[in-house]
Amino acid sequence: MMIELSFELNGFPVEIDVEPHLRLLDLLRDGLGETGTKEACGEGECGACTVLVDGRAINSCLFPVGEVGGTAVTTIEGLTGSNGQLSQIQKAFLDNGGTQCGFCAPGMIMTTVALLAENPRPSESEIRSALTGNLCRCTGYVQIVEAIRQAAQVGEVVRP
Repeated sequence: MMIELSFELNGFPVEIDVEPHLRLLDLLRDGLGETGTKEACGEGECGACTVLVDGRAINSCLFPVGEVGGTAVTTIEGLTGSNGQLSQIQKAFLDNGGTQCGFCAPGMIMTTVALLAENPRPSESEIRSALTGNLCRCTGYVQIVEAIRQAAQVGEVVRP
């Protein structure tokens, strides 16, 4: 049995029939080709699959696809401009070496978008607290925190 979903993805309307047992992660990657969202643990522990649903950072590996109806979903692909230019947040991650292997970067960046939308000038402790649900095995977090501080200084707030 399929269910019909209607929602917004990266600013564009989506209408699709899906199997109700799917996770949002499955729909994004396999059904809609948004492969920037990564699956690592599949248990909501690592944050690699973080996307925004109505501006709130969520683990898409835990989010039932049936709950996406009527929402606005933003993935890492939704942050680039119409000409493919990176957002200031993405540039800050690159500038500061916060993307070493790159696997955790989409989730880290989406968490950063949610943080800066809520708190445009976070302290270092607020940044570290916001990142508690995101794991990185490469950078040791110093470069990621520096990237978020740079993004906050630039002042760009991506409205999810």
